[in-house]
Amino acid sequence: MDVFFNLILAILEEGFIYGIMAVGVYITYRVLDFPDLSVDGTFPMGACLTAVLISHGMNPWLACLCAFFAGTIAGGVTGLLHVKLHITDLLSGILVMTALWSVNLATIMGGKATVTIFNSNTIFNSGIAMLLPNAAAQFRVVILAAAVCLFIKYLTDAYLRTRSGLLLRAAGDNAQYVISLGKDPGSMKILGLMIGNGCTALSGSILAQQAGSANVASGTGMVVMALASVIIGTTVFRKVKFMRATSAVVCGAILYKACLAGAMQMGLDTNYLKLLMAVIFTIALVGNQFTLGRRKKQHVDPTRI
Repeated sequence: MDVFFNLILAILEEGFIYGIMAVGVYITYRVLDFPDLSVDGTFPMGACLTAVLISHGMNPWLACLCAFFAGTIAGGVTGLLHVKLHITDLLSGILVMTALWSVNLATIMGGKATVTIFNSNTIFNSGIAMLLPNAAAQFRVVILAAAVCLFIKYLTDAYLRTRSGLLLRAAGDNAQYVISLGKDPGSMKILGLMIGNGCTALSGSILAQQAGSANVASGTGMVVMALASVIIGTTVFRKVKFMRATSAVVCGAILYKACLAGAMQMGLDTNYLKLLMAVIFTIALVGNQFTLGRRKKQHVDPTRI
């Protein structure tokens, strides 16, 4: 029973942490219709920057904020490459993702592949975390991860209801409408990519503090995980009317981690983990296409004419 409880706790911890990234990718992929591959670079950048800053004595919450702003800069570069230099969306993301590998390894990590912060203060063992009662000590990680995730989720919901947020949504859906309002859809794309990558870097920052270390290779497959979370969440919870899309993608991240954890518990070799991630993503894509296909058929059903 203790093993099952610890497994559920681990799923929720990582699910909420990756849920922050899923909210960011929801903005770029769903709202802007921009397949942003720079996620594989901004995630480890947030983790590496946080580990280095904390190891030098910086407040962990301030390190999270620095990671977020570093992610916005990376997202802004992706947007500038696409909007100003007219490089395709996929290539823009690939260029930034490739460049960030060197930035993370040489500039941030000083040539080291891994930085550990096991004996340093993190958001989970200092400050606000210590205000929780001792009885809730084992739940500190999941409580704080959920709190940060929900804060980002509600902040995103609030932003998308503002004038700027509505223009951001319009830029991904109907750029000509944005132009007719006298606004630049390219600028809105850059803004959306900055927000999305900021959330991704923040997710990496929190994961590094939860794991106690950061690795430059931790971003491999993050874009697959994030996109799968978005697609699973928006497909599975599509008919839940009271649930916003941002809530759905967070739940999608938790479901995704539950699938991976379940496979590991059944004895799957960890060498096949990336393959399993790809399989789950493929299933999510096929399921999403099947659902969209059924909705289109119902919309044009000749028996209803």
